[in-house]
Amino acid sequence: MVGIKELNHYTQQLMQVERYKDYCPNGLQVEGRADIRKIVTGVTASLALLEAAQQENADLILVHHGYFWRNEDVRLLGIKRKRIAFLLKHDLNLMAYHLPLDAHQEFGNNVQLGLVLGIVPDAQADVSDMVVCGTLNQSIKLMDFAQHIENSLQRVPLVIGDPNKMVRKIAWCTGAAQDYIDSAIALGADVFISGEISEKTTHQALESGISYISAGHHATERYGVQALGKHLAERFNLIHQYIEISNPV
Repeated sequence: MVGIKELNHYTQQLMQVERYKDYCPNGLQVEGRADIRKIVTGVTASLALLEAAQQENADLILVHHGYFWRNEDVRLLGIKRKRIAFLLKHDLNLMAYHLPLDAHQEFGNNVQLGLVLGIVPDAQADVSDMVVCGTLNQSIKLMDFAQHIENSLQRVPLVIGDPNKMVRKIAWCTGAAQDYIDSAIALGADVFISGEISEKTTHQALESGISYISAGHHATERYGVQALGKHLAERFNLIHQYIEISNPV
């Protein structure tokens, strides 16, 4: 068991939140009970996750996508009211880490996705865009690499590029990072993997010669929060459980 204030202070320092100009507050977003015995982790603090966590007797819900995003309506209406009312009713803590969890060199989404895919990051662009790069042991066809991603993430990716192209140098950034394709090009990558794709991304990829793989926003960002939750559980002798709330995007 650990107090929420101690846990929040430790995690704030660990995730180096002061390094990032983020779109939301990082750390404890909704305060609940004082003592933590069980952490439930998930990608997004949807009502479905909150309800599942409460059923599993969570004290703290730790997510990547929390609340209070920049430029959103600040009023507690509709969906936001229901979510926060549920947390307060059940005395649950909500903690969220966005950009710090994407970029962390040990628990980050980028590093953890690389581990899942068997790619070790060997270079990083400027911290502001968080693109990482790694090299496969040998060159393989783009179609075979895409199949590897499908097998690893259990989701069919959208692939832009010649399926027979031989690829080896891989750049990636999880989530809605399609606009970082220029950073991947500057790194000399053969392929750029992200979670989402925009209409213009297709043209950028085809005209620049880089292959592009959209592997799913949710699918690429499942791993950082699990790694962080596991670490906190081991550090403070807590129970940790990840709950998957399916999302096709």
